[in-house]
Amino acid sequence: MSDNHGVIFEKCCGFRNRSEKLVNKKDTAFGIASGTKLFTGLAVCKLIDENKLALEDKLRDVLLSHDLGEIDRDVMIFHLLTHTSGIGDYIDEEAEDGVEQMQILYTKYPVYLWDRLEYYLPMITPLPPKFKPGERFGYSNAGFVLLGLIVEAVSGQTYQQFVHHKIIGPCELEHTGFYRMDSLPANTAFGYISESRTNIFCMPVLGGADGGLFTCARDLDKLWRSLFSGKILSEDMLEAFLKAQIARDDGDFGKSDYKSYGLGVYRYNREDNLVFYAVGGDFGVSFFTAYFPKQQVVASALGNTEVNTYPLLGELISMYDAI
Repeated sequence: MSDNHGVIFEKCCGFRNRSEKLVNKKDTAFGIASGTKLFTGLAVCKLIDENKLALEDKLRDVLLSHDLGEIDRDVMIFHLLTHTSGIGDYIDEEAEDGVEQMQILYTKYPVYLWDRLEYYLPMITPLPPKFKPGERFGYSNAGFVLLGLIVEAVSGQTYQQFVHHKIIGPCELEHTGFYRMDSLPANTAFGYISESRTNIFCMPVLGGADGGLFTCARDLDKLWRSLFSGKILSEDMLEAFLKAQIARDDGDFGKSDYKSYGLGVYRYNREDNLVFYAVGGDFGVSFFTAYFPKQQVVASALGNTEVNTYPLLGELISMYDAI
């Protein structure tokens, strides 16, 4: 946790490698699962900033070379960025049996093959829509996979390369990257699903546009401060990225009146106590990062076990609510 003067609080505990008793350090890289969507939103907005895309562009007009099956023809980039596309999701987090669905999916599509975004399409395109585009907020992993494919189609690079060239490199994020699960670099935390078992058979071998990036707390501090200093997006695009684009009514903390979503970032706003944040959770991954603009505070928690760090974010927000 830090403000514009430096670190306020910093604590490391646990092991990045339990069998060798290698401890987690301040710059250890952790998987952040769906926290990656923050980077995807920024990547797409970067292309809009460069006049290579528009929020109103329809998905089918951009991904002309792909068979998009049952996906509604009216889905726009705006709908994908705001989780309002209504497309069927290969991992439906609104379903009560989401974990069971995931296990069945991994049996049919082995995770060691998930190293390119096209591989996801057969899991997504045959699914019927859940609702009409723009009807409501409905969290969508599939929508962000499609955003990654849009980045690739427009930029001519892989999604991972584009994020590295446009965000990770310019922001000088030294311990951030899309690392293969079977080839993790030094000082990277293994994710643990039990005392001794890692998550290598529970996660795509290479992270994509909806999840799987690795990073550390110090790099997240750099990311937020780069974003708010205008290093990533133009002033107008940053305003649109952060703006409340759609209201949320979900199981998240706080009343629905306070909760909204931008173009790839969560928002909480109660009586001018505004917070922007990203979260992620998966097998052996627990994560959040948040920026409190009024206080210029960045707070992040990264875990490599099944212990959920998310309640801490709610407590931090409540603390600043009380100030």
